[in-house]
Amino acid sequence: MVDGRHTMIEQRIEQPGRIEVRGLTKRFGSVTAIDDVSFTVEAGSITGFLGANGAGKSTTLRVLLGLVTPDSGQVSIGGRRYADLPRPGDEVGAALEATGFHPARSGRDHLRVYCTVSRYPQSRADQVLDEVGLTGAARRAAGGYSLGMRQRLALATALLGRPRILILDEPANGLDPEGIAWMRRFLRRQAADGRTVLVSSHLLAEVQQLADHVIIIDKGRLVRQGPLAELARPPAATMVRSPQADALADALSADVSGAGPPTARIDRTGPGELTVTGMRPEEIGRLAHRRGIELHELTSTGGDLEEIFFTLTAPHREPT
Repeated sequence: MVDGRHTMIEQRIEQPGRIEVRGLTKRFGSVTAIDDVSFTVEAGSITGFLGANGAGKSTTLRVLLGLVTPDSGQVSIGGRRYADLPRPGDEVGAALEATGFHPARSGRDHLRVYCTVSRYPQSRADQVLDEVGLTGAARRAAGGYSLGMRQRLALATALLGRPRILILDEPANGLDPEGIAWMRRFLRRQAADGRTVLVSSHLLAEVQQLADHVIIIDKGRLVRQGPLAELARPPAATMVRSPQADALADALSADVSGAGPPTARIDRTGPGELTVTGMRPEEIGRLAHRRGIELHELTSTGGDLEEIFFTLTAPHREPT
C-alpha cells in the first residue's frame, strides 16, 4: 500500500523543472531573514523574484541550492532536495555572484576546471562561451574582465550541464543597455526551449519585459505571487483625450451598462480628457472607431510593475 506522502513525492518527481517552496523560515540570530514563505515556480517559465535589498531574496536562493539550512519548511526541485540530486549540475544551473574566478586564469580555463570536476567534455567550455558571447575573450585572464563580462562567465558556468533550471541572482548587474537586451533575449530562448528560469532582480522595468510570473517578498515575507498579466490588471487605467470627450463618455457608459465590463469606471479628469478604469486601451479604441469618435491620445497609466511593487511593499516599510 502506498501512503499519501509517497504518492505526493512521486507526483512531484514527474514534474521536472518545477521548484516548490513550502513554509520556508530562516533566522540568523534575532533576525528573521525568511518568514514562512511558500511559492511555486512552474517549469518552462520565467519568474521574476523581487524584493528590496535585505528582503530575503538571496537567502531564499541559497536555501534552494542547499547552501543555507532552513529552520523550517521544505524546498524541492523536480520533487527532490538539491542535496539529493544525483548530478545537480544537470538539473540546476546557478549564478548567484559574478565572483569566484581566479584572476590569472582565462575564462576558458575556468570553465575547463568545472568540466573536469563535473565530468563534462572539455569541448563544452567553448560551446558555452559561444552561447554567452565570450568567444573573443576566451583566452583573456578573468581578472581583466569587466563586471558585465564576469556576469556572462558566471552564466556560462551555470550552463555547462545543460540544466533544466536556471537560478540567477541579479544577472543584469554591470551590463550596458545592449547587454541587458541580449540577456533578455537569451533567457527568453531558454524558457522557449522548456527551461525554468528564476531571476532575482531589482530592475523592475526589465523584469516587466521579461517575466511570465512574479514573486514579491518584503522583509522576509511573501506579499504577492502570480502571473504578471494578472498582477498588473487591477490598478491599470487608461487616459483618453478627445475633442468629443462627452460623446465618448456617453458611449463608454452605454457599453459598460450593456456588454462592457461591469467594473469599468469613467472619470472626467480634465477638458477633453477621460480616465477609464476596467477597460483595456484596445477596447476603448475599437468602441471609439465604431462610433466615429476622434481620439487624440490613448495612454495606459498605472499598472506597471514598479507602481505595483511599491504599492504592495509600502505598507510593510518603516517610516524614514
